[in-house]
Amino acid sequence: MSLTDIVSLPQIIAGARSEGGALIAAIPDAWLQGRTAYGGLTAALALEAAYRSADDLPPLRSAQISFIGPAAGEVSVSTALLRRGRTAAFIEASVTSGEALAMKALFVFQADPGSSLDHSDMPAPDAPAPQDAAIANHDPGFPFFTSNFEYRHAAPKSDVRRPDLRRWVRLKDREGLRPMVELMAIGDALPPAAMALHDSFVPVSSLTWMINLLAAEPRTSDGWWLSRSTAEQARSGSSSQSMGLWSTSGTPVAAGMQSVALFG
Repeated sequence: MSLTDIVSLPQIIAGARSEGGALIAAIPDAWLQGRTAYGGLTAALALEAAYRSADDLPPLRSAQISFIGPAAGEVSVSTALLRRGRTAAFIEASVTSGEALAMKALFVFQADPGSSLDHSDMPAPDAPAPQDAAIANHDPGFPFFTSNFEYRHAAPKSDVRRPDLRRWVRLKDREGLRPMVELMAIGDALPPAAMALHDSFVPVSSLTWMINLLAAEPRTSDGWWLSRSTAEQARSGSSSQSMGLWSTSGTPVAAGMQSVALFG
């Protein structure tokens, strides 16, 4: 697959249309992982629909996402404003593929209500600068979502298998994206950390994803974000992992947790 075959996320969003109050978008093969779309893409489309559904939303603070079924081809994203108060707005987004529900998301937008607290204890892991890091791109030789990203190694090479993945990640094309939509697409771009414990590839599937956004206006250098996924437990076909995202300056921008099904 050549670069000319890739339809970028900005192009997907630009080509989306509104129909009956829903956002309709086409998912190209180059954004698939198996028979379903990459979860970060589906979440990004859901967030874009949420932004379009309401005016003057405060910053995104949290997203709770359930991956219910496969999403491929043309998908429809419908939204519902559950509540809007003085500082917070709760918007639900439902993604359907064909007639089936593929994903359900709850986005929480919150303005700063004013607080005397100012605490942060999420230091960035040690990593070389992205321009000094070795390329870690993944090319399986068939249409796969990783073709839309650039990856660079961010952890020392080790012969010991650890379920702790660290990469610099950026979208190849991010022009014109809302910053939080870009982060949603970036935040799930690593494979599940538990896969590092396997000797060979096994099928996996994300079930749920909860992500807290830690910066109202996240910024980084040249599109690079430091991403880390760490599996705390992998047992009985299920893995629980924590996830973090930092800018090139070391500022934490997102923290999350994910439940992953392991089929092997």
